[in-house]
Amino acid sequence: MKIAVPNKGRLHEPTISLLERAGLHIENGANRKLYADTVDPEVSILYVRAADIPEYVADGAADLGITGLDQAREANPRNIVDLLDLGFGSCRIVLAAPEDGEITKAADLDGKTVATEFPNVAYEHFAERGIEPEIIEVTGATELTPHVEMADAIIDITSTGTTLRMNRLGIIDEVLESSARLFAREDVVEHPKTEQIRTALQSVLSANGKRYLMLNAPEERVEEIREALPGLGGPTVMDIAGEGMVAIHVVVDERDVFETITEVKKLGASGILVTEIERLVE
Repeated sequence: MKIAVPNKGRLHEPTISLLERAGLHIENGANRKLYADTVDPEVSILYVRAADIPEYVADGAADLGITGLDQAREANPRNIVDLLDLGFGSCRIVLAAPEDGEITKAADLDGKTVATEFPNVAYEHFAERGIEPEIIEVTGATELTPHVEMADAIIDITSTGTTLRMNRLGIIDEVLESSARLFAREDVVEHPKTEQIRTALQSVLSANGKRYLMLNAPEERVEEIREALPGLGGPTVMDIAGEGMVAIHVVVDERDVFETITEVKKLGASGILVTEIERLVE
């Protein structure tokens, strides 16, 4: 099973970190290499340009791929499946025009020109709205094109909108919300190894923001403590031999830890321990 991952850029480090946390430790894959093994002899890594990953998966050069939804929508291969939102690399593709110009909505662009690095995404967006601008494909500095009279508006990627504001461009339409995703070719979606990898990655995502809370409590206060615990699926209660006490273990949201500890201490809890969770299979 080959997984194509971004070889550089903003998605590279988070992707490698996620794979490592999921237990797919990369054994010989230093940066600048094209190929790497993992601790699983059935899984290897291919380092590929983020924009090329959908085609690598679709064409069979890789079985799975991690890249942005924006890249997959632009490549538009017909035989890949979006398996999992990985929760990082969030960004938007937006339609923007000069703040002091006459273009204030998408419909104003009928017969006008739009510059973009995402021509397929642009064509689809306008076609759904029955608008027919001329799409000009550019490979960089998209935000400059309205100011040099190359285009009336742009479709571009943004995270914070700072670059658009610096170039006096205002957002007039949302085109696509994007984040890093795990993609699979259709014919390997049901493969056991695909499900194993998806589950491993999901377990890391499920553990984000969670803490494992362990405490001892008097047996007679168990129900009160149980009600005070905002746990995931209810706590596990275990007898402590000969002490009239029980051990209670529960997974809680990190944001609830402070108040939870205060509440259970009032109810007689002791020996409270809070630990991080690396992976959580639900």
